[in-house]
Amino acid sequence: MRKFLTVAVLLAILVAAVPASLVGAAAPLGQGEDYTVQADDWLSKLADKFYGDVNAYWAIMSATNKANAEDPSYTKIENPDAIEVGAKLRIPSNDDAVAFMADFDPAEGDVSKLFASGAGGQLLVGNWWTSGGEFAGVNEVYKIYRQEYPDVELIHAGLAGGAGVNFKAANLNKLIAGDPYDTFQLHAGLEAELYDPETFLQPVDDILEEAGVLDVMPEDLKSLLKIRGNTYTVPLNIHRGNVMWTNTKVLADAGIEKAPETFDEFFAVCEDLKSKGVVPLGMGIADGFELAHTFEVVLAGTVGAEKDKGLWNGSVSWTDPEVATALENFSKVLDCTNDDRGTVGWVGGIDLVINDQAAFNIMGDWAYGEVIAKGALDRVTWNSPPGNQGMFFLVSDGFAITKDAPNPENARNFVKIITRKDAQENFNMNKGSICARTDCDYGVFPEDRRAYFESSAADFAVDAIIPMVTHGSGAIPSWQDQFGQIATQFASDRDVAAAQAALVLAAEDAGFPQ
Repeated sequence: MRKFLTVAVLLAILVAAVPASLVGAAAPLGQGEDYTVQADDWLSKLADKFYGDVNAYWAIMSATNKANAEDPSYTKIENPDAIEVGAKLRIPSNDDAVAFMADFDPAEGDVSKLFASGAGGQLLVGNWWTSGGEFAGVNEVYKIYRQEYPDVELIHAGLAGGAGVNFKAANLNKLIAGDPYDTFQLHAGLEAELYDPETFLQPVDDILEEAGVLDVMPEDLKSLLKIRGNTYTVPLNIHRGNVMWTNTKVLADAGIEKAPETFDEFFAVCEDLKSKGVVPLGMGIADGFELAHTFEVVLAGTVGAEKDKGLWNGSVSWTDPEVATALENFSKVLDCTNDDRGTVGWVGGIDLVINDQAAFNIMGDWAYGEVIAKGALDRVTWNSPPGNQGMFFLVSDGFAITKDAPNPENARNFVKIITRKDAQENFNMNKGSICARTDCDYGVFPEDRRAYFESSAADFAVDAIIPMVTHGSGAIPSWQDQFGQIATQFASDRDVAAAQAALVLAAEDAGFPQ
């Protein structure tokens, strides 16, 4: 029986799809039939052929997956946009297809109906890990779960969109509708407030205590986890949010000896590279978080770690002149980026560096997962962004258990696994992050990538730790949202005074009089 499924892009397709009702059958089926995929077949084409409704391909997907659970000669449909010639499908009868579509609304994202249930039920894991490096990491956790709970049908319900920009709203809607995932990804810290934790989430303090993980969890991370006296997130990793990924080949070809450390050096290198037809800073902003992320890094690099923390805890006013300087630096940084940044997301930004098309990319070390997955370790290295030396922007991914989880015991077993040393080591060596435990052995990581993890862990031990606002750790969700909107507006109009005034108002709205 099939025990593991991945639908990495499925939810994105589900949300975009129009709910369907069958209007007629081009070929009534009686009790249904088997079908072998031919050249130029695709599911919606088959749905039109058999039912006269292109949207009824969901019924074919569901019937085929459930047939596969009993007979592996039927194909596994993990992505409805990709079926192979020769694959064996189960085409349900018209009546069965009508019944399925009447009970299935693609816009609700109820992917559990598209898959069979194992003897131990299902486990629906909501998340936004759909890129190569991201999925490579979480798939290592899935392998452990599959080995230890072979009767559970694990469904990777991934909704594309960096930093969860698409997932968060969809997840909140499912919680409110009473149709939750069993467990879902979130950032450690104040992001839990987005989901009204006392209403929708289960405390996990007992799981962390029983696992003994609190004894080996960094204090800076533990301090982020308590929300209203309870812990709702089981952390899996620690990402560094402020890294400047550097293509050493591009720099060498341009005659540049070392990566810049200050803004003055960076802007000088930027002009040099542009004069040679090279993109200085690869950037993608289509995922919606990248501008805020970059501005947050530039802000800290301009004002320094202590003043940056003060801006977010109310001890420093956003009227400070250095905030205006940071906005000016941010504007100059944007002038160093590729003209098509609006057409690609964060993966597109790091891909420019990976593909020798740009010198730098400012992004968290989840980008290292892409460097690993795409074989660019020989020429892509890491540096601190301008002014960020001695700072470590903390971003931690974890999982929560929903209060009304359809499969609560399966969810508890999943988060118990992610507390473990073996799971965190296997996950993080692919994801690009370090463990949420201090006892991980980076010596077991592949030799060609080990140096980054060792350096990141060493820096985490001594650097100033700054919870990253853009990724849910350093500010309440409403303030985080306003910060992102201000960064986006500024990238369009470059109005320093207006942006600083907006930042002042956002801080006041968050409860910090200026």
